[in-house]
Amino acid sequence: MEIGIIGLPQSGKTTIFNALTRGNQPIDVSAGKMTVHTAVIDVPDDRVDALSNIFQPQKTIYAKVTYADIAGLGGVADKGEISGQLLNQLSQMDGFIHVVRCFESALVPHIHESVDPGRDIQLMDEEFILNDQIMVERKLEKLSEEMKKGGGREKALVQREIVLFEKLQATLSEFIPLRDMEFTEEDHRSMSGFGFLSKKPIVILENISEDQDPLEITYVHQDSMVVSLMGKLEMDLAQLPDADAEIFMKEYGIETLGLNRMIQTSYDILGLQSFFTVGEDEVRAWTVQRGALAPQAAGVIHTDMEKGFIRAEVIAYQDLIDAGSMPEARSRGKLRLEGKQYAVMDGDIISIRFNN
Repeated sequence: MEIGIIGLPQSGKTTIFNALTRGNQPIDVSAGKMTVHTAVIDVPDDRVDALSNIFQPQKTIYAKVTYADIAGLGGVADKGEISGQLLNQLSQMDGFIHVVRCFESALVPHIHESVDPGRDIQLMDEEFILNDQIMVERKLEKLSEEMKKGGGREKALVQREIVLFEKLQATLSEFIPLRDMEFTEEDHRSMSGFGFLSKKPIVILENISEDQDPLEITYVHQDSMVVSLMGKLEMDLAQLPDADAEIFMKEYGIETLGLNRMIQTSYDILGLQSFFTVGEDEVRAWTVQRGALAPQAAGVIHTDMEKGFIRAEVIAYQDLIDAGSMPEARSRGKLRLEGKQYAVMDGDIISIRFNN
């Protein structure tokens, strides 16, 4: 899972990046320069800790999430399309956290001279939508040429793609992000190589100061969510020892660190869940899409497991915790065998049986 942290210059992107990764990346207030900083962090999960206590493995491995602090967007799509290098970075992301500046600061003037979260959200949306329009228009031109020349793919297939991309064009022309559209599996395959920016899930993050209440911004789009974070405070807390951080968290009434909340939000917006493999050698968390079938979960572990999948031995996390050990869980009849059509549930502990 790779999440891009985006926003206008001086919105606090790097502050949020540091808060989520416990990093200390220097804050750069320059505008317009394309830079990317990435960090891979463990996904905090108390269930992994509990399973490690039971199995005492040689290794404990948490699920991973990659955050990328992406600078270079200015909310000025009218000046031209996003540069190739920046577009390549953005297209690789599974989703975005759009950091929206909600705080006032005389020391750091807003790039547009006033703090207006609604305007800033619209500017970023328009930048993504206009860039997607350019890609759709180019694809339609190519499809039109392909239809005229013939001799390649079946005309029915080309025509189906023309219909699809004309629908995309109509939606984008209304300045509606593509994530608001409904698509079939075949549609997704036709669009798989494009990485449309307005189609990706997005979290709108209100970056507020410590003396500010959340603004409760309304953002009515599919695959989106609005959250608030005291960015500067969360960055400071993330860099403190745990004992010191707890003292300040109590003072500010913060129950959970922002990095933990945002990781869970990232999972929710991308439709992800965790399952586990356990043993004396290793306890490990794996990430899979909600609704994934058992063979797909096997493929996350290793492609050979998906190809040769026979069945999965499954136990729910809570059933194992209640039993206290795998032998006791087995004696209680809590382990079950599942086939290829089993939909993996969050927290499942799975052992895959497969042909080599």
